[in-house]
Amino acid sequence: MNIEWWHWLVAGLALILAELAVPGMVLVWFGVGAIGIGLLLAALPGLTLTVQLAAWTVLSCILVFAWFRVFRADQHRTHAGMSGGDTIGEIGLLVREVTPFGRGQVRFQKPLLGNDVWECIADDTIPVGERVRVVAVEGTLLKVGQINKGDRA
Repeated sequence: MNIEWWHWLVAGLALILAELAVPGMVLVWFGVGAIGIGLLLAALPGLTLTVQLAAWTVLSCILVFAWFRVFRADQHRTHAGMSGGDTIGEIGLLVREVTPFGRGQVRFQKPLLGNDVWECIADDTIPVGERVRVVAVEGTLLKVGQINKGDRA
């Protein structure tokens, strides 16, 4: 059987479209690999089927590996599932006043879990411009407390 360059392009598009039905961001890279082999075969006609399949496998595996290497799951946590261990004790600046039954906003010098501004709550009223420390994580809200003059870090 003689596989033409356009067969690879059609197979690549079919795999990319199949990614819409199958989650996981894996099939799309096999589709991109197939399109790459189709373009390679258009430029270099006469490659054997074995070489084509080997090149497609290698290219697809490299693309999948690069995708998961660059976009690792442990680097992209959502706010709803955030862990308080990394955030408790962080110090930020209040940019919107917080009251005991209201929400404020705190800005951090370095982003915490992808954001530098977070909604916060507190047990006491704390005015804008005060430095606060994260004392707990409650859902997607940070519970903060005012830093005393002697506790400056």
